[in-house]
Amino acid sequence: MAAPLEVVVSSDSNSQLWNSTVFDVHSGSSLLSYRGGNSSARTLCVLNGEYLLSAQLGKNFINVWEIQRKDQMQQKIVCPGVVTCVSASADGLFLAAGVAEAIYLWEVSTGKLLSVVNRHYQDVTCIKFTDESSHFVSGGKDSVVLVWSLSSVVQVDLSHSPEPRHVLSRHSLPITDLHCGMMGAQARVATASLDQTVKLWEVSSGELLLSVLFDVEIMSVTLDPCEYFLFCGGSDGNIFQVSLCTQGVPRDKMFQGDADGNRTFKGHRGVVTCLSVSMDGTLLVSGSHDESVRLWDVQSKQCVRCFAHNGPVTNANIMVAPANMFLPDSRPSVPLPRFSRHLLDSDGNGGGDDKSGDVCVRLALHAQEEEETYVQKAERLKLLMNAVTDKSLFGDGENTKVRVAELEEEVQTLKKINKDLYDFSSQLLTKST
Repeated sequence: MAAPLEVVVSSDSNSQLWNSTVFDVHSGSSLLSYRGGNSSARTLCVLNGEYLLSAQLGKNFINVWEIQRKDQMQQKIVCPGVVTCVSASADGLFLAAGVAEAIYLWEVSTGKLLSVVNRHYQDVTCIKFTDESSHFVSGGKDSVVLVWSLSSVVQVDLSHSPEPRHVLSRHSLPITDLHCGMMGAQARVATASLDQTVKLWEVSSGELLLSVLFDVEIMSVTLDPCEYFLFCGGSDGNIFQVSLCTQGVPRDKMFQGDADGNRTFKGHRGVVTCLSVSMDGTLLVSGSHDESVRLWDVQSKQCVRCFAHNGPVTNANIMVAPANMFLPDSRPSVPLPRFSRHLLDSDGNGGGDDKSGDVCVRLALHAQEEEETYVQKAERLKLLMNAVTDKSLFGDGENTKVRVAELEEEVQTLKKINKDLYDFSSQLLTKST
Protein backbone atom coordinates (compact mmCIF):
# COMPACT_ATOMS: atom_id res chain seq x y z
CA MET A 1 0.00 0.00 0.00
CA ALA A 2 1.33 3.43 -0.93
CA ALA A 3 2.11 5.79 1.93
CA PRO A 4 -0.64 8.37 2.48
CA LEU A 5 -0.02 12.01 1.62
CA GLU A 6 -1.73 13.37 4.74
CA VAL A 7 -2.27 11.76 8.13
CA VAL A 8 -4.02 12.62 11.38
CA VAL A 9 -1.82 12.53 14.50
CA SER A 10 -3.75 12.58 17.78
CA SER A 11 -3.37 11.90 21.48
CA ASP A 12 -5.56 11.69 24.58
CA SER A 13 -5.03 12.00 28.32
CA ASN A 14 -6.00 8.50 29.41
CA SER A 15 -4.61 5.89 27.03
CA GLN A 16 -2.66 3.05 28.67
CA LEU A 17 -1.31 1.47 25.48
CA TRP A 18 0.01 4.40 23.47
CA ASN A 19 0.83 8.09 23.67
CA SER A 20 0.00 9.25 20.14
CA THR A 21 -1.51 7.50 17.16
CA VAL A 22 -1.43 8.10 13.40
CA PHE A 23 -4.55 7.59 11.25
CA ASP A 24 -4.99 7.45 7.49
CA VAL A 25 -7.20 10.39 6.48
CA HIS A 26 -9.02 8.49 3.71
CA SER A 27 -9.38 4.94 5.06
CA GLY A 28 -9.55 5.77 8.77
CA SER A 29 -7.19 2.90 9.62
CA SER A 30 -4.62 3.21 12.39
CA LEU A 31 -1.13 3.27 10.87
CA LEU A 32 1.25 3.86 13.80
CA SER A 33 1.17 4.23 17.58
CA TYR A 34 3.90 5.86 19.64
CA ARG A 35 4.28 4.34 23.10
CA GLY A 36 5.14 5.95 26.41
CA GLY A 37 3.06 8.20 28.69
CA ASN A 38 0.35 10.69 27.72
CA SER A 39 0.60 14.00 25.85
CA SER A 40 -0.39 17.36 27.29
CA ALA A 41 -2.59 19.68 25.21
CA ARG A 42 -0.91 21.95 22.63
CA THR A 43 2.42 20.13 22.86
CA LEU A 44 2.33 17.56 20.03
CA CYS A 45 4.55 18.61 17.11
CA VAL A 46 6.96 17.26 14.49
CA LEU A 47 10.55 18.52 14.46
CA ASN A 48 12.15 18.84 11.03
CA GLY A 49 10.08 15.91 9.73
CA GLU A 50 12.27 13.46 11.66
CA TYR A 51 11.20 13.58 15.31
CA LEU A 52 7.86 13.54 17.11
CA LEU A 53 7.68 15.59 20.32
CA SER A 54 5.08 15.95 23.06
CA ALA A 55 5.16 17.07 26.68
CA GLN A 56 4.25 14.50 29.29
CA LEU A 57 0.89 15.29 30.86
CA GLY A 58 1.41 17.07 34.19
CA LYS A 59 5.19 16.46 34.16
CA ASN A 60 8.32 18.51 33.62
CA PHE A 61 9.74 16.84 30.51
CA ILE A 62 9.18 16.53 26.75
CA ASN A 63 9.11 13.07 25.16
CA VAL A 64 11.02 12.63 21.88
CA TRP A 65 10.62 9.79 19.34
CA GLU A 66 12.36 9.24 16.04
CA ILE A 67 9.47 9.53 13.59
CA GLN A 68 9.86 5.95 12.30
CA ARG A 69 10.68 4.26 15.67
CA LYS A 70 7.32 4.20 17.37
CA ASP A 71 8.20 1.67 20.09
CA GLN A 72 11.33 3.32 21.47
CA MET A 73 11.54 6.79 22.99
CA GLN A 74 14.71 8.56 21.86
CA GLN A 75 15.17 10.91 24.81
CA LYS A 76 13.46 13.20 27.31
CA ILE A 77 14.02 16.95 27.44
CA VAL A 78 13.90 17.87 31.12
CA CYS A 79 12.46 21.29 32.00
CA PRO A 80 12.32 23.17 35.34
CA GLY A 81 8.54 22.86 35.61
CA VAL A 82 5.37 21.46 34.04
CA VAL A 83 5.40 22.06 30.27
CA THR A 84 2.21 23.77 29.08
CA CYS A 85 2.90 24.15 25.34
CA VAL A 86 5.54 23.20 22.75
CA SER A 87 6.26 24.42 19.21
CA ALA A 88 9.05 23.67 16.70
CA SER A 89 10.09 26.12 13.99
CA ALA A 90 9.28 25.04 10.42
CA ASP A 91 12.96 25.03 9.45
CA GLY A 92 13.76 22.67 12.34
CA LEU A 93 16.36 25.00 13.89
CA PHE A 94 14.57 26.06 17.09
CA LEU A 95 12.31 24.54 19.72
CA ALA A 96 10.18 26.62 22.10
CA ALA A 97 8.30 25.51 25.21
CA GLY A 98 6.13 27.23 27.78
CA VAL A 99 6.92 26.50 31.43
CA ALA A 100 4.78 28.42 33.91
CA GLU A 101 5.02 32.09 32.80
CA ALA A 102 8.36 31.63 30.96
CA ILE A 103 9.24 30.67 27.38
CA TYR A 104 12.29 28.44 26.88
CA LEU A 105 14.06 28.53 23.50
CA TRP A 106 16.60 25.88 22.38
CA GLU A 107 18.87 25.64 19.37
CA VAL A 108 18.16 22.18 17.96
CA SER A 109 21.54 21.61 16.25
CA THR A 110 23.48 21.98 19.53
CA GLY A 111 20.82 21.41 22.17
CA LYS A 112 21.82 24.67 23.87
CA LEU A 113 19.25 26.66 25.80
CA LEU A 114 19.53 30.07 24.13
CA SER A 115 17.00 32.15 26.02
CA VAL A 116 14.44 32.14 28.81
CA VAL A 117 11.87 34.88 28.20
CA ASN A 118 9.79 36.09 31.14
CA ARG A 119 7.24 38.57 29.82
CA HIS A 120 3.92 36.91 30.63
CA TYR A 121 2.54 37.42 34.14
CA GLN A 122 0.69 34.10 34.29
CA ASP A 123 1.13 30.66 32.71
CA VAL A 124 1.84 30.50 28.96
CA THR A 125 -0.98 28.49 27.36
CA CYS A 126 0.04 28.35 23.69
CA ILE A 127 2.95 29.18 21.41
CA LYS A 128 3.34 29.00 17.62
CA PHE A 129 6.07 29.85 15.08
CA THR A 130 5.31 31.60 11.79
CA ASP A 131 5.71 29.44 8.68
CA GLU A 132 9.13 30.90 7.79
CA SER A 133 10.37 30.83 11.41
CA SER A 134 11.23 34.52 11.72
CA HIS A 135 8.69 35.15 14.50
CA PHE A 136 6.77 33.27 17.15
CA VAL A 137 3.58 34.19 18.98
CA SER A 138 2.69 33.32 22.58
CA GLY A 139 -0.55 33.57 24.54
CA GLY A 140 -1.13 33.21 28.28
CA LYS A 141 -3.60 33.14 31.12
CA ASP A 142 -2.86 36.85 31.61
CA SER A 143 -5.08 37.43 28.50
CA VAL A 144 -2.11 38.90 26.59
CA VAL A 145 -0.76 37.76 23.22
CA LEU A 146 2.89 38.60 22.46
CA VAL A 147 4.54 38.68 19.03
CA TRP A 148 8.29 37.97 19.19
CA SER A 149 10.95 38.50 16.56
CA LEU A 150 13.20 35.46 16.78
CA SER A 151 16.32 37.52 16.04
CA SER A 152 15.63 39.75 19.05
CA VAL A 153 15.20 36.76 21.38
CA VAL A 154 18.26 34.89 20.08
CA GLN A 155 20.66 37.72 20.77
CA VAL A 156 24.36 37.88 21.51
CA ASP A 157 24.09 40.22 24.49
CA LEU A 158 22.30 38.22 27.19
CA SER A 159 22.48 41.09 29.69
CA HIS A 160 19.48 42.74 28.04
CA SER A 161 16.07 41.11 28.28
CA PRO A 162 14.34 40.91 24.86
CA GLU A 163 11.12 42.81 24.33
CA PRO A 164 8.20 41.59 22.19
CA ARG A 165 7.62 43.24 18.84
CA HIS A 166 3.91 43.69 19.60
CA VAL A 167 1.75 43.34 22.71
CA LEU A 168 -1.81 42.36 21.75
CA SER A 169 -3.94 43.10 24.79
CA ARG A 170 -7.53 43.34 23.55
CA HIS A 171 -8.69 40.08 25.20
CA SER A 172 -10.09 40.25 28.73
CA LEU A 173 -9.75 36.60 29.85
CA PRO A 174 -7.13 33.82 29.41
CA ILE A 175 -6.00 32.89 25.90
CA THR A 176 -7.03 29.31 25.04
CA ASP A 177 -5.52 28.86 21.57
CA LEU A 178 -3.87 30.65 18.66
CA HIS A 179 -3.07 29.93 15.03
CA CYS A 180 -0.50 31.55 12.70
CA GLY A 181 -1.42 31.80 9.04
CA MET A 182 0.87 31.84 6.00
CA MET A 183 3.21 34.59 4.71
CA GLY A 184 5.66 34.75 7.60
CA ALA A 185 6.04 38.22 9.10
CA GLN A 186 3.13 39.40 6.96
CA ALA A 187 0.84 36.65 8.29
CA ARG A 188 -2.40 36.95 10.20
CA VAL A 189 -2.81 35.41 13.64
CA ALA A 190 -6.11 34.16 15.09
CA THR A 191 -6.48 34.08 18.89
CA ALA A 192 -9.24 32.49 20.99
CA SER A 193 -10.13 33.34 24.57
CA LEU A 194 -12.43 32.51 27.44
CA ASP A 195 -13.96 35.96 26.91
CA GLN A 196 -16.04 34.33 24.11
CA THR A 197 -14.23 36.15 21.32
CA VAL A 198 -11.89 35.21 18.50
CA LYS A 199 -9.67 37.98 17.17
CA LEU A 200 -7.68 38.24 13.96
CA TRP A 201 -4.43 40.26 13.99
CA GLU A 202 -1.72 41.30 11.55
CA VAL A 203 1.77 40.19 12.65
CA SER A 204 3.72 42.97 10.95
CA SER A 205 1.74 45.88 12.45
CA GLY A 206 0.01 44.31 15.45
CA GLU A 207 -3.27 45.78 14.16
CA LEU A 208 -6.59 44.17 15.11
CA LEU A 209 -8.36 43.20 11.88
CA LEU A 210 -11.47 41.40 13.15
CA SER A 211 -13.17 40.49 16.42
CA VAL A 212 -16.02 37.95 16.51
CA LEU A 213 -18.18 37.50 19.61
CA PHE A 214 -19.81 34.11 20.32
CA ASP A 215 -22.39 32.87 22.82
CA VAL A 216 -19.94 30.36 24.35
CA GLU A 217 -16.29 30.20 25.38
CA ILE A 218 -13.96 29.40 22.48
CA MET A 219 -11.36 26.73 23.27
CA SER A 220 -9.64 26.21 19.89
CA VAL A 221 -9.15 28.07 16.62
CA THR A 222 -7.60 27.55 13.19
CA LEU A 223 -7.61 28.98 9.65
CA ASP A 224 -7.81 27.13 6.33
CA PRO A 225 -4.62 27.46 4.20
CA CYS A 226 -6.19 30.06 1.89
CA GLU A 227 -7.60 31.95 4.89
CA TYR A 228 -11.11 32.02 3.49
CA PHE A 229 -12.59 30.69 6.73
CA LEU A 230 -11.96 30.86 10.46
CA PHE A 231 -12.88 27.71 12.44
CA CYS A 232 -13.63 28.09 16.15
CA GLY A 233 -14.22 25.23 18.62
CA GLY A 234 -16.68 26.00 21.38
CA SER A 235 -17.07 24.76 24.94
CA ASP A 236 -20.54 23.42 23.98
CA GLY A 237 -19.13 20.98 21.40
CA ASN A 238 -20.03 23.04 18.33
CA ILE A 239 -17.54 24.20 15.70
CA PHE A 240 -18.24 27.62 14.19
CA GLN A 241 -17.12 28.54 10.66
CA VAL A 242 -16.67 32.29 10.08
CA SER A 243 -16.34 33.56 6.52
CA LEU A 244 -13.51 36.05 6.00
CA CYS A 245 -14.53 36.92 2.43
CA THR A 246 -17.81 38.71 3.13
CA GLN A 247 -17.93 42.26 1.81
CA GLY A 248 -18.35 45.16 4.23
CA VAL A 249 -17.74 43.20 7.44
CA PRO A 250 -17.38 45.46 10.52
CA ARG A 251 -14.29 44.96 12.64
CA ASP A 252 -16.40 43.94 15.65
CA LYS A 253 -19.31 41.61 15.01
CA MET A 254 -21.37 38.84 16.56
CA PHE A 255 -21.46 35.34 15.07
CA GLN A 256 -24.73 34.56 13.29
CA GLY A 257 -25.12 31.01 11.99
CA ASP A 258 -26.18 30.42 8.37
CA ALA A 259 -25.62 34.09 7.51
CA ASP A 260 -22.90 35.68 5.36
CA GLY A 261 -21.21 32.31 4.79
CA ASN A 262 -21.13 31.36 8.49
CA ARG A 263 -21.85 27.76 9.43
CA THR A 264 -21.96 25.47 12.46
CA PHE A 265 -20.60 21.90 12.64
CA LYS A 266 -22.56 19.82 15.16
CA GLY A 267 -21.60 16.38 16.45
CA HIS A 268 -19.27 16.62 19.45
CA ARG A 269 -20.76 16.26 22.92
CA GLY A 270 -17.91 17.92 24.82
CA VAL A 271 -15.44 20.80 24.67
CA VAL A 272 -13.68 21.04 21.28
CA THR A 273 -10.02 21.16 22.31
CA CYS A 274 -8.19 21.19 18.96
CA LEU A 275 -8.79 21.93 15.26
CA SER A 276 -6.77 21.43 12.09
CA VAL A 277 -7.44 21.79 8.34
CA SER A 278 -6.07 19.76 5.41
CA MET A 279 -3.76 21.23 2.76
CA ASP A 280 -6.56 21.70 0.22
CA GLY A 281 -8.99 23.12 2.79
CA THR A 282 -11.64 20.46 2.17
CA LEU A 283 -11.24 18.48 5.42
CA LEU A 284 -11.43 19.64 9.03
CA VAL A 285 -10.14 17.60 11.98
CA SER A 286 -11.44 18.21 15.50
CA GLY A 287 -10.68 16.67 18.89
CA SER A 288 -12.95 16.84 21.91
CA HIS A 289 -13.40 15.92 25.55
CA ASP A 290 -16.05 13.42 24.37
CA GLU A 291 -13.11 11.05 23.64
CA SER A 292 -13.34 11.27 19.86
CA VAL A 293 -11.54 12.81 16.89
CA ARG A 294 -13.85 13.68 14.01
CA LEU A 295 -13.06 14.28 10.34
CA TRP A 296 -15.43 16.73 8.65
CA ASP A 297 -16.14 17.59 5.03
CA VAL A 298 -16.00 21.40 5.05
CA GLN A 299 -18.35 21.89 2.09
CA SER A 300 -21.21 19.73 3.39
CA LYS A 301 -20.52 20.10 7.15
CA GLN A 302 -20.90 16.33 7.44
CA CYS A 303 -18.76 14.14 9.71
CA VAL A 304 -17.17 11.60 7.36
CA ARG A 305 -15.13 9.68 9.93
CA CYS A 306 -14.85 9.32 13.71
CA PHE A 307 -11.74 8.03 15.53
CA ALA A 308 -12.51 6.71 19.03
CA HIS A 309 -10.08 7.38 21.91
CA ASN A 310 -9.78 6.22 25.51
CA GLY A 311 -9.94 9.65 27.14
CA PRO A 312 -10.36 13.38 26.47
CA VAL A 313 -8.48 14.27 23.29
CA THR A 314 -5.54 16.61 23.94
CA ASN A 315 -4.09 16.97 20.42
CA ALA A 316 -5.33 16.32 16.87
CA ASN A 317 -3.41 17.59 13.84
CA ILE A 318 -3.73 16.82 10.16
CA MET A 319 -0.31 17.05 8.51
CA VAL A 320 1.74 15.98 5.54
CA ALA A 321 3.20 12.54 6.30
CA PRO A 322 6.98 12.90 6.84
CA ALA A 323 9.08 10.93 4.35
CA ASN A 324 10.59 8.63 7.01
CA MET A 325 7.40 7.90 8.94
CA PHE A 326 6.70 4.61 7.13
CA LEU A 327 10.32 3.54 6.52
CA PRO A 328 11.32 1.46 9.60
CA ASP A 329 14.97 1.17 8.52
CA SER A 330 15.52 4.88 7.93
CA ARG A 331 17.38 7.14 10.33
CA PRO A 332 17.34 10.91 10.93
CA SER A 333 19.79 12.86 8.79
CA VAL A 334 21.15 14.62 11.89
CA PRO A 335 21.19 13.02 15.37
CA LEU A 336 19.34 14.98 18.02
CA PRO A 337 21.74 16.22 20.74
CA ARG A 338 21.06 16.26 24.46
CA PHE A 339 19.19 19.42 25.34
CA SER A 340 20.75 21.66 27.98
CA ARG A 341 18.92 22.59 31.17
CA HIS A 342 21.01 25.71 31.75
CA LEU A 343 21.03 29.09 30.06
CA LEU A 344 24.16 30.23 28.24
CA ASP A 345 26.34 32.63 30.19
CA SER A 346 28.03 35.73 28.79
CA ASP A 347 30.91 33.65 27.40
CA GLY A 348 28.55 31.39 25.44
CA ASN A 349 29.09 28.43 27.78
CA GLY A 350 26.25 26.40 29.21
CA GLY A 351 26.05 24.44 32.42
CA GLY A 352 27.76 21.24 33.42
CA ASP A 353 26.17 19.22 30.60
CA ASP A 354 27.90 21.26 27.87
CA LYS A 355 31.40 20.86 26.49
CA SER A 356 33.61 23.94 26.67
CA GLY A 357 34.78 23.40 23.08
CA ASP A 358 31.33 23.74 21.56
CA VAL A 359 30.68 26.63 19.20
CA CYS A 360 27.21 28.18 19.06
CA VAL A 361 26.41 30.24 15.96
CA ARG A 362 24.17 33.16 16.92
CA LEU A 363 22.35 35.72 14.82
CA ALA A 364 24.38 38.91 14.46
CA LEU A 365 23.11 42.27 15.65
CA HIS A 366 22.63 43.48 12.08
CA ALA A 367 20.06 40.69 11.61
CA GLN A 368 17.88 41.98 14.42
CA GLU A 369 16.22 44.80 12.52
CA GLU A 370 12.47 45.18 12.15
CA GLU A 371 10.83 43.42 9.21
CA GLU A 372 9.98 45.63 6.24
CA THR A 373 6.32 46.24 5.49
CA TYR A 374 4.83 45.62 2.05
CA VAL A 375 4.94 49.37 1.28
CA GLN A 376 8.61 49.63 2.26
CA LYS A 377 9.48 46.60 0.14
CA ALA A 378 7.58 48.07 -2.82
CA GLU A 379 9.39 51.41 -2.51
CA ARG A 380 12.76 49.69 -2.28
CA LEU A 381 11.94 47.55 -5.33
CA LYS A 382 10.85 50.63 -7.30
CA LEU A 383 14.10 52.44 -6.52
CA LEU A 384 16.10 49.37 -7.50
CA MET A 385 14.22 49.03 -10.79
CA ASN A 386 14.73 52.72 -11.58
CA ALA A 387 18.43 52.40 -10.86
CA VAL A 388 18.72 49.36 -13.13
CA THR A 389 16.77 51.15 -15.88
CA ASP A 390 18.97 54.26 -15.65
CA LYS A 391 22.07 52.12 -15.76
CA SER A 392 20.89 50.19 -18.81
CA LEU A 393 20.04 53.42 -20.64
CA PHE A 394 22.94 55.63 -19.69
CA GLY A 395 25.70 53.28 -18.58
CA ASP A 396 28.41 54.34 -16.12
CA GLY A 397 31.14 57.02 -15.99
CA GLU A 398 32.58 58.02 -19.38
CA ASN A 399 29.94 56.04 -21.22
CA THR A 400 27.33 58.34 -19.68
CA LYS A 401 28.98 61.46 -21.13
CA VAL A 402 29.23 59.88 -24.56
CA ARG A 403 25.61 58.84 -24.42
CA VAL A 404 24.50 62.32 -23.35
CA ALA A 405 26.41 63.88 -26.28
CA GLU A 406 24.79 61.43 -28.70
CA LEU A 407 21.34 62.25 -27.37
CA GLU A 408 21.96 66.02 -27.62
CA GLU A 409 23.08 65.60 -31.25
CA GLU A 410 19.97 63.54 -31.98
CA VAL A 411 17.80 66.27 -30.44
CA GLN A 412 19.39 68.90 -32.67
CA THR A 413 18.80 66.72 -35.75
CA LEU A 414 15.15 66.26 -34.82
CA LYS A 415 14.76 70.01 -34.31
CA LYS A 416 16.20 70.65 -37.83
CA ILE A 417 13.85 68.08 -39.37
CA ASN A 418 10.91 69.65 -37.57
CA LYS A 419 11.87 73.13 -38.86
CA ASP A 420 12.25 71.83 -42.45
CA LEU A 421 8.82 70.22 -42.27
CA TYR A 422 7.30 73.44 -40.97
CA ASP A 423 8.88 75.52 -43.77
CA PHE A 424 7.78 73.02 -46.43
CA SER A 425 4.18 72.96 -45.17
CA SER A 426 4.12 76.78 -45.03
CA GLN A 427 5.24 77.04 -48.68
CA LEU A 428 2.52 74.62 -49.77
CA LEU A 429 -0.15 76.59 -47.98
CA THR A 430 1.11 79.87 -49.44
CA LYS A 431 1.04 78.55 -53.06
CA SER A 432 -2.50 77.25 -52.70
CA THR A 433 -3.77 80.67 -51.59
